[in-house]
Amino acid sequence: MQQHWKVGDLAKLTGLTVRTLRFYDQIGLFSPSGHSDSGHRLYNQADIRRLQQILSLKDLGLSLEEIQTVLKGHTYTPSDIVAIQIERIRKNIKTQQKLLAELERLAERMNHQDPLSIDAFISLLEAMKMSHEKNIIKHRLNWERRFDLLGDFLKENLT
Repeated sequence: MQQHWKVGDLAKLTGLTVRTLRFYDQIGLFSPSGHSDSGHRLYNQADIRRLQQILSLKDLGLSLEEIQTVLKGHTYTPSDIVAIQIERIRKNIKTQQKLLAELERLAERMNHQDPLSIDAFISLLEAMKMSHEKNIIKHRLNWERRFDLLGDFLKENLT
């Protein structure tokens, strides 16, 4: 007997939101293989494997449109994937450089004992926390959960 998952169950299983899964269905990126008599989306194991492929490609820096082209048969060469990753890392570096510049300005003001508004300080702390948490959570979940599936998918689609 094949097991099926409703959209809420799949969301919990994958860490995605129900809204994201519905959006993927709406744009034709990831649709359920069936529906219940009451109209609920039902996903099977093959659907979950496809979703893992989508998430792995997303982790590599591909846009949703690029992922759709891959799933329709277009292949990216390893050099294409590397180029996408280079651009993604450049963007991350720019973000980190902006955060570093803000911290350096803040440190300079504090060293000169300039008055610092609490709102500016809290805003900076929130930006630091969000940047740090986003990177840690994203990297930990993405690579631990998807490494095996990603390797298999790349072998099948990039050779």
